[in-house]
Amino acid sequence: MGEAVSKACLFCEIIKGERPAHVVLDAPDAMAFLDTRPLFKGHTLLVPRTHYETLTDLPEDLLGPFFAQAQRLAEAMESVLEAAGSFVAMNNRISQSVPHLHVHVVPRNPKDGLRGFFWPRQKYASDSEAADYAARLAKALTTPT
Repeated sequence: MGEAVSKACLFCEIIKGERPAHVVLDAPDAMAFLDTRPLFKGHTLLVPRTHYETLTDLPEDLLGPFFAQAQRLAEAMESVLEAAGSFVAMNNRISQSVPHLHVHVVPRNPKDGLRGFFWPRQKYASDSEAADYAARLAKALTTPT
């Protein structure tokens, strides 16, 4: 679960001020800074100050406050950078370049070259297969943990 500091974590080093970053938000519970390899200028990473590896590790009472910060960043993309919208996304383990929960908030504009998701789309073999996937997920969500 969450740790105050992770020794080998790049984002924890930024949070502690041990590594430079272009900080956009410095709040008691979260920090946001520019991505060093942005999709577009203004691409920002939002991280919780406490080290949590994935979204499932983030305590439920922190979800609202954390995503409120993501919401604020998305609004800033439009108001300050004059973007037409934003792309807000995160990876959990797979394709997570730094094992510290982070949300990408990226300014978007029509015809900016970013085309939907970055992977090929799949199809269900049948409506019955889709119904099976939906039922399995629904059961997991209604079963007490």
